[in-house]
Amino acid sequence: MNSRNVIVTGAAGFIGSALVRRLLLGDVEQVVSLDALTYAGDRSRLAAVESDPRHRFVEADVTDRVALAGLFAQQRPTTIYHLAAETHVDRSIDGPAAFLHTNTGGTLTLLETARQYFGELDDDERQRFRFVDVSTDEVYGSLTSGAFTERSPFAPRSPYSASKAGADHFADAYFHTYGLPVMITHASNNYGPFQFPEKLLPLALSKAMAGERVPLYGDGSNVRDWLHVDDHADALMAVAERGRPGETYLIGGGNELSNREVLDALLSTLNRLAPGSGDYRDLITLVPDRPGHDFRYAVDSSKITDELGWQPGVAFAKGLEETVRWYLTNQEWIQGVIAGRYELQRLGTAAR
Repeated sequence: MNSRNVIVTGAAGFIGSALVRRLLLGDVEQVVSLDALTYAGDRSRLAAVESDPRHRFVEADVTDRVALAGLFAQQRPTTIYHLAAETHVDRSIDGPAAFLHTNTGGTLTLLETARQYFGELDDDERQRFRFVDVSTDEVYGSLTSGAFTERSPFAPRSPYSASKAGADHFADAYFHTYGLPVMITHASNNYGPFQFPEKLLPLALSKAMAGERVPLYGDGSNVRDWLHVDDHADALMAVAERGRPGETYLIGGGNELSNREVLDALLSTLNRLAPGSGDYRDLITLVPDRPGHDFRYAVDSSKITDELGWQPGVAFAKGLEETVRWYLTNQEWIQGVIAGRYELQRLGTAAR
């Protein structure tokens, strides 16, 4: 197992915290959770592991070269999982510079820190070191047919996906130019507990439970492949432990659904678990589409399945019900996130 001594960037985020929790179920020696605690970062996502002596939290930004160098020297990591990023497309439309700074610039800073550290390791340590760059299927653009594969060309269409594509190009370049053992992953849309309520599922749940309109962009026909966050975390660990440096791995859930279908399923589940005065699905309201909205994403995960033995384990219906139950029983967390940080307002209208 390579993931003996681990740094996870973006560890107080939705996916990063899920990865930390999964890592600490295994026999890692230590996990350092690194996060700048921007608006979407929340240490309470790590509450379940805060008392674990193998876990340590460090508040720092991936653009801070001095802080990173000090952490590498102290921690002596064998594995870096890089998840720190600005991730919301609508926010990238309103303010693209922050995405370039964190996603592209932060990745370059982390890669350069890792390169300097890697150059000081002995041969055995070099053999064990891995850098997993965690990206998105959105860098490939919009599909009309078929599915993205590791050979699909990049065609980003939003400031967010452009910033992630830039980061991925740097990660790939650091493997080919410097020999840094980088592996890149591209995952489909994630869902599950602790997701920040600017994203589709928690936003819809929050709106519906408050009796407010549930916005649906365009005509609701845009298609996404849905992946449970725990399945994603397991895939990242498989890449770090068994993946080949220099390779790219696509991670999908095999649940290709339109946004309308997802909201219907989500609110039908809410009808069953927390009946209201009417059908929550009646709150779905079409709103003007997102500028440059990619129509369809679909991911071919056969490479990671065939080479590393990973496949998704959470059925969508089961995962969706568990997600709704979690939000119903964790309203205090939702309200704490909303208060002062995000009031469920529509973002990403600057382009219009």
